Amino acid sequence: MSCIQQVSRNFVRSGLKINPNLIRQSSTTPKPGVNFALNETQKEFQELARKFTREEIIPAAAELDRTGKYPFELLKKAWSLGLTNNHIPEEYGGMGMGVFDGCLIAEEFAYGCTGVKTALEASQLGQTPVLIAGNHEQKKKYLGRLIEEPLVAAYGVTEPGAGSDVNGIKTRAEKKGEEWILNGQKMWITNGGVANWYFVLARTNPDPKAPASKAFTGFIVERDWPGVTPGRKEINMGQRASDTRGITFEDVRIPKENVLLEEGQGFKIAMGTFDTTRPPVAAGATGLAQRCLDEATKYSLERKAFGVPICQHQAVAFILADMAIAVETARLAWMKSAWEVDNGIKNTLAASIAKCYASDVANKCASDAVQIFGGNGFNTEYPVEKLMRDAKIYQIYEGTSQIQRMIISRNILEKAKQSA
Repeated sequence: MSCIQQVSRNFVRSGLKINPNLIRQSSTTPKPGVNFALNETQKEFQELARKFTREEIIPAAAELDRTGKYPFELLKKAWSLGLTNNHIPEEYGGMGMGVFDGCLIAEEFAYGCTGVKTALEASQLGQTPVLIAGNHEQKKKYLGRLIEEPLVAAYGVTEPGAGSDVNGIKTRAEKKGEEWILNGQKMWITNGGVANWYFVLARTNPDPKAPASKAFTGFIVERDWPGVTPGRKEINMGQRASDTRGITFEDVRIPKENVLLEEGQGFKIAMGTFDTTRPPVAAGATGLAQRCLDEATKYSLERKAFGVPICQHQAVAFILADMAIAVETARLAWMKSAWEVDNGIKNTLAASIAKCYASDVANKCASDAVQIFGGNGFNTEYPVEKLMRDAKIYQIYEGTSQIQRMIISRNILEKAKQSA
């Protein structure tokens, strides 16, 4: 089935109307000058994601948060509509959409529930190492599998004693003939208990003084291989619909064809992945911040104090204004970082700025929304309590806000040295 046929089918299922002549690959060559307009295909996908969020995600969010149940049914529906895996190239069955296009969908999902958004979108983090470093056979086998069925992948780098300090990874893989033997433990792995396969970063150079750029190798590891054991589902502060677990690897036999690129290239792959995946994280944080603004605005029109709606008090009105400023600028930040990577521009700086800023905005907007709700905001019966819990992880996963600031400062200092 062609990309055009697939997209048309998805829109028919969703109940939306679309002009088939408008279906085309949306990552087009940029026009001269700055242009903030979405093309018609992007508008259609954004509307489809928005419709799915309003009708499917929001009604289920509170119950999923309460139970911590993984949203398999929502995954199946999103997959059937083409709202997942859309970045996979057409030759492997996907739509070949750009990072920018995926961010539009991610922001809409996050507006409904960032736990669900993470459950549906974290698979992209696991897939990206294969997208950027996999050979044809690896892409056909593992990316194609995700197109054929509503399955997800996971990214296995973090360990109990190694998060931001990737060089501290203890998981090891030793070469034995035509295979590698993997032993170690990963922690805080999103989709850890539900993934069909993992990208796993392991130390393959036994020399403790070996630089990170040569010490690690990236592997594709299947969930059902002997020796792969996911731990219990972690009960987290927020984003509880997401499945987060530790994973233990005991004498896991990995065939040589599951090595990405070649031995010693794992660190490069793992870090290069973030240039592609941090813009969608920023988009998710922006979606949460937008939800906070909308909920706070609605409540401020309904709640009265001193005889008038509280929005008429300048103290509240200015909080809403600051929230709106923050949401708009966070959106512009992820848009720029996504546009850069889609156009072949190294976006490490822009991606870190977007991820760091949008994460901070999400937390500030969530806190401000709770403040506007007052005592009600501290209660689980109102939506902003969940939004505040969900927001915190954005300052932690895929590189803490402090790590982003390190990346940003190093970039600007390096540029200053080069221009001196």
